[in-house]
Amino acid sequence: MDTKALRSFVRAAELGRLRHVADELGVTQQAVSKRIAALERELEVRLFTRTARGVELTLDGQAFLPHARSIVAGVERAVTAVGPGSRALRIDVLGLRSAQAVVLHDYWRSHPETHLDVVTLRVDDPRKAAAAVQAGDIDASFRTVTDPESLPPDLHMMHAFDSPLELLVGPRHPLASAGTLTPAHLRKHRIWVPGIAPHSEWAEFYDQLTTAFDLRIDAAGPHFGDDVLLDTLADSSDVATLVGARDRYIWPTNHDLRRIPLVNPTLAYPLSLIVPRANPHPGLRGIVTHLTGLPRLPKSAWRPSWAPPPRGSDVPDVLRSRARQK
Repeated sequence: MDTKALRSFVRAAELGRLRHVADELGVTQQAVSKRIAALERELEVRLFTRTARGVELTLDGQAFLPHARSIVAGVERAVTAVGPGSRALRIDVLGLRSAQAVVLHDYWRSHPETHLDVVTLRVDDPRKAAAAVQAGDIDASFRTVTDPESLPPDLHMMHAFDSPLELLVGPRHPLASAGTLTPAHLRKHRIWVPGIAPHSEWAEFYDQLTTAFDLRIDAAGPHFGDDVLLDTLADSSDVATLVGARDRYIWPTNHDLRRIPLVNPTLAYPLSLIVPRANPHPGLRGIVTHLTGLPRLPKSAWRPSWAPPPRGSDVPDVLRSRARQK
């Protein structure tokens, strides 16, 4: 199938005018029209209807568009992968102080030659992040689609690592002097986790966590950011929150906040990495090798029912390091 025709089709769908597509691709409008007409003949369907304002997708065109985008993105990745000045490896994380960002930073410090672009998509639904990987807008996303059946077949979701939880409290909280805590110690205490978004993976995580250990998770009120959360903890004698052991938080010295590990069992937040099955960015191989080498949590750790199995066998062959392939 002619990739130039596919690219012309995708840009026509996005821009709505063949003249704009022609200007962007550096060809005539007639050449764009001929490419799309040839594609329609090959598929034996109409992809566009012509209107006074330009072109609009038919139902067949709407069905074909995501697949065409995927092919075009794959071709572009293949070309840039072998060319000089290849674009940066673009990976989505939940936040720049999140455990995922910390792990990526650790990798980059050991491999400073890596051209890495860490981004945060402003979406709560992990399926939207998966769609961005599928479209080629990003190369990978640290998200978990809790219903794997809804993941597009051209994407793969692998286990990345598990993030053990800690209780974060102020100095006046009754649990502040503990060296470690069990989940049973948290019962009847208010655990404030503002900003739990519906349809997010962390909403499902906290639902299962509260049911499994009879905890009181309070998601009331908008999330005004980490600074407000940390200020509230410092001033409170009864409010606590949960954070990941690798998550990075910074607070004034006089806040005197305490991070207390949770044990017996360790409470683990599972993190996955969504990648394309075909033509992944070549820089992903090093990242995946780094992830598979991270310390594992004990088998007794509690994980939600939808967590992917914590093993390295779910790594796609195309992303395994050459050393391991030998």
